[in-house]
Amino acid sequence: MSGLPLLSLAIWLPVIGGLLVLATGSDRNAGLARSLALAVAVAGFLATLPLYAGFDTQTSAMQFVEMRNWIPRFNIHYHLGVDGISVLFILLNSFITPLVVLAGWKVIEEKVAQYMAAFLVMSGIMNGIFASLDAVLFYVFFEASLIPMYLIIGVWGGPNRVYAAFKFFLYTLLGSLLMLIALIYLFFQSGFSFSLLDWHELRISLTAQTWLFLAFLVAFAVKVPMWPVHTWLPDAHVEAPTGGSVVLAAIMLKLGAYGFLRFSLPIAPDASQELSGMMIALSLVAVVYIGFVALVQTDMKKLIAYSSISHMGFVTLGFFIFSQIGLEGALVQMISHGFVSGAMFLCVGVLYDRMHSRQIADYGGVVNTMPKFAALFIFFAMANAGLPATSGFVGEFMVILGAVKYNFWVGFAAATTLILGAAYTLWMVKRVVFGAVANHHVAELADLNTREFVVLGLLALCVLGMGLYPLPFTEVMHASVDNLLRHVAVSKL
Repeated sequence: MSGLPLLSLAIWLPVIGGLLVLATGSDRNAGLARSLALAVAVAGFLATLPLYAGFDTQTSAMQFVEMRNWIPRFNIHYHLGVDGISVLFILLNSFITPLVVLAGWKVIEEKVAQYMAAFLVMSGIMNGIFASLDAVLFYVFFEASLIPMYLIIGVWGGPNRVYAAFKFFLYTLLGSLLMLIALIYLFFQSGFSFSLLDWHELRISLTAQTWLFLAFLVAFAVKVPMWPVHTWLPDAHVEAPTGGSVVLAAIMLKLGAYGFLRFSLPIAPDASQELSGMMIALSLVAVVYIGFVALVQTDMKKLIAYSSISHMGFVTLGFFIFSQIGLEGALVQMISHGFVSGAMFLCVGVLYDRMHSRQIADYGGVVNTMPKFAALFIFFAMANAGLPATSGFVGEFMVILGAVKYNFWVGFAAATTLILGAAYTLWMVKRVVFGAVANHHVAELADLNTREFVVLGLLALCVLGMGLYPLPFTEVMHASVDNLLRHVAVSKL
C-alpha cells in the first residue's frame, strides 16, 4: 500500500469517475449514471481508508508525500501530503460523498448524470485542497471547488437559485483575490518558492504578518463563514438541493477553517497572537448573536444554516485561544459538525421530498406517521444541541474548557451556545415532530424507505461512536496540533 500514490488516488479517482458518469449522457441512462456514481463514490471512500490505517500518530511530519514538477519555470510543484489535521477531513469528505449520491437517488429526475458528476468532481477537488502542500496547487483547487457547487445550486436549486448561486460565487471569489496577492508576496519573500512548508519557516516583520493575516482572513472568513460575511450561506442553503446543502455544511465550510490552520497561524504567528482578541470577539458574536437569529427562523433549512454559522464560531474560537484542548476541540467540532449538520439537512430533505415545504408551521405530529424518521431526527437534533454521549458535545466541551482556562468570561459567553442551541433546536423539533397530526398532508406521510434509513443510520452511528469514544480522532491530530501550537508560540521576529 505504501508504494501507491494514495493522495492522488483520493483526488483523481472521484474526478475521473465523475467525468465517466457525465459521459453516460442523457436521462435515458439515468439508472446507469446513478449506479456508476455510487460505485465511484464508494471506491473513492475505500481508497482513503489506507491513509488512516497507515497513519503514524507519533509524528507531526507530513505523510504519504507526493512530489512532481508541474511548472518548473515558476518553481510550482504537484506537492501533496497530509498531517494529523488534514487526513481526517479527506476521510470525512470521502465518507459524505456516497451518502449524498444515495440521498439524490430518486429525488433528482432531470440531468441525473450531470448532478452526480458534479458531486464526484467536487469531492476530488476538495480532497486536493486538504492534501495540497504547494500554494498554487491549493489555490487552483480552492477556486475550482466553487464551480461544481455553483452549478449544483444554480441548476438544481429552488426558485431563487440563480440569485443564491451568484451571491455564493461572488462572495467567495472576491475573498480569494486578496489571498492571491498574499501568495504572490510570499513567493518573492521566500526566494521564489510556493512550498507551504518553506513559508512556515519564514521570518517576516509584524507589519507584513498583519497584512498577510488580514488578506487570508478575508478569504477564509467568507468560507467559514464568520460574522459579518455570513449572509451568503442561508441563501445558498435554502436554494440548494438537499445534497448541495449537505456538502456545503459538512465539507465546504471546513475549507475556510482549514485555511486558518494551514496559512494564517503558521505563516503569521505573531499577527495571529496580536489579532487573537479580534478573532475571539468575532467568534463570540457568531456563537451568541447568530444563535438568537436562529431562534426566530420559520424555515427549517434557514434555522439549520444559522445553527451552522454559530457552531463554526466555536471552531474559530478554539483556534485563537491557542491551547491544546481548545484547538483539538475545534477540530473535533469540525468533524462532528460534518456528521450532524449533514444529517440535519438530510432529514429536512426527507420531509421536503414528501411535502415540498420547509416551513415549520406546515408540520406537526410527524412522529405519528413517521416513527423511524422521528427517532433519528430527534437524535440528530440532540447532537446539534450538544447532548453528552453525542459527537456534538465532545468538541463544544473541549473548546469551552480551553476558553475558560483562557478567560472565564470568554468561556461563559461560549457556553451560552449550549442553551441557545437547545432552545432553537428543541423549538423546531417540538413543532415538527410532536403533538397531534397537524393536517392531512402530515397524515399521509410515509416513513423512511430502506435507502433513507441506511443513509441516516450510518450518520447516526458516526455521531454516537464519536460521542462515546473520540480517541480515534483525537490521537491522530494530537502531534500535529502540538507542533502547530509550539510553532505559533515561538516568535519568528
